[in-house]
Amino acid sequence: MRRIQHIIVCALCSVSAAVCLPVSANDTLHYSLQQCREMALTNGIASQAQEESRLAAKFNRQAALAAMFPRVTANGSYMWNNADVHLLSNSTAFSFGTATVNPDGTSSFDWSQESAFAKIETAAQGTVFEESVKNLETQAGQKIADAYQVLYDKLSPDMTHIVVAQVGVTQPIWVGGRLIQGYKIAKASENIASIEADAKHDETIYAVDEAYWRVVSVSKKKALAEQYYKLLCQLEQDVKAALDEGLVTQADLLKVTTKRGEAEVKKLQAENGLTLSNMALAQICGLPLSTSFVLDESGLAETSLPIDSVNTEVAVSGRSEIQLLEQAEKIAKANAQLMAAGLQPNVVASAGYVYTNPNVENGFSSEWNGHGFFTAGVVVNVPIVHADDILRYKAAKHAANAVTLKTEETRELLTLQTTQANQKLMEAQQKIALARLTQNNAAEVLRMAQESFAAGLITSSELMQAQTLWLSAATDLVDAEVEAKTTETKLRKYLGQL
Repeated sequence: MRRIQHIIVCALCSVSAAVCLPVSANDTLHYSLQQCREMALTNGIASQAQEESRLAAKFNRQAALAAMFPRVTANGSYMWNNADVHLLSNSTAFSFGTATVNPDGTSSFDWSQESAFAKIETAAQGTVFEESVKNLETQAGQKIADAYQVLYDKLSPDMTHIVVAQVGVTQPIWVGGRLIQGYKIAKASENIASIEADAKHDETIYAVDEAYWRVVSVSKKKALAEQYYKLLCQLEQDVKAALDEGLVTQADLLKVTTKRGEAEVKKLQAENGLTLSNMALAQICGLPLSTSFVLDESGLAETSLPIDSVNTEVAVSGRSEIQLLEQAEKIAKANAQLMAAGLQPNVVASAGYVYTNPNVENGFSSEWNGHGFFTAGVVVNVPIVHADDILRYKAAKHAANAVTLKTEETRELLTLQTTQANQKLMEAQQKIALARLTQNNAAEVLRMAQESFAAGLITSSELMQAQTLWLSAATDLVDAEVEAKTTETKLRKYLGQL
């Protein structure tokens, strides 16, 4: 029996060393908490997406600023036409006759009966002047026809190839404050992207810490389950030996065997839980899910946050939720001013250079002489009756008031949340102290039970009860330490100290 006592005490000492002693600084560690944090922040897809959103907001803010400066544009067009354009008809009637441009390119003129030539010709009939008058009438008519043909050709520009080019500059002078308010909105949006990136940073760290300490917790519980299983296996062998000597009954052996089977199931559950916890931590850190972690457990037994230094008011003002609502309030107020801009005059100046071919600088010319013309002007728009803009302005003002009230409400809720987290951390620290005391007492009870069992004063069932109480106390201590670490991280997140 002394040999049995010696074996049980040695096993108990090994379990106590595995649970209670922190890992020394000289041990080789595969991953520390800080390393896991850095991997998650570097490899996480969510962090990369947040950075892209921040850059997008930055360029939107720069675009809003650039809208206040002149805008230079260039336009060009080309058009081909298969039909000629004539500004004059091919036949035009005057009071003294009709001028005609024939399809073959010739021209003619027909005098009317009311013309002076027609009257002279009538008066000269039968005289020696008749032939001279007819000749003069024909020549004068042809001169008029030729002149009309020249005018007809001049007013028939070559529109087969049309080219228009324009370079212009537009500068808004006053647009009711739209550009200024638009820049304020873009600036607030950029701040929101930056705040969200910081909030995502804190959320990632908190998720890493939670997964990290979960792995530590499950790993410790797995070690406890394995050591507890070994204790029961050794006890089963000792009870079998005692049964062979007639010191115990078969029922005592069955109780130990049943307990050993339950311990084996718990050991398997702990192994499966550790595998899943490792996969969860690997996923957050951006590592393959098959990664196996050996973690630094040295900081588990301590919480370093000074409880007395918590300044709830300052902490709440720095919370991302409040900062986001403050930026949203700025956007809402700027949007109200943007709606008010629709009720104010708009002044825009523009200047440009235009080149056309055919050009109208000197009649209609199809020559590529490179000549164009400059334009400059100012456009003023004054709204008089815009009922929809008035209503939109009122709606935007009420929306801004709603955001302000939401900010105050959120501030109160976050104050309550931070206070609760602070109190929970103090409770967790007290739990650790109580769990350590309980664990020490359970270890002492187990030691006394082992001595009594070795002396034959208690049964194996009573010894198993002491072992179970010791396992429960050791497990509670691990849970209390992990709860304190995760609560500390949560409070640091609330205080902006991550």
